Amino acid sequence: MKFRPLGDRVVVRRVKEEQKTAGGIIIPETAQEKPQEGEVIAVGPGALDDTGKRVVPEVKPGEFVLFGKWSGTEVKIDGEDLLIMKESDIMGIVEGRKPAAKK
Repeated sequence: MKFRPLGDRVVVRRVKEEQKTAGGIIIPETAQEKPQEGEVIAVGPGALDDTGKRVVPEVKPGEFVLFGKWSGTEVKIDGEDLLIMKESDIMGIVEGRKPAAKK
């Protein structure tokens, strides 16, 4: 299934965090906080300003972003857990991060 967000909405896949502490203790998934970093999967065409002109989004698919702890709405698309949020919920772009190798 293809999903295209509307307006200034952005689809984000959370980045998996390390499940082991620096001391080697493995943290169970139920005790972990959800990561606040993710990879942008899809971006809408942008919001309309007061004059009806389209404002182009600043983020692009493939970029890594930081967002608030309670940002977005969790959805499941093709069996994958994703977040849909407004672009304004994104705090910034993480520069220089390489995508994780696909399995």
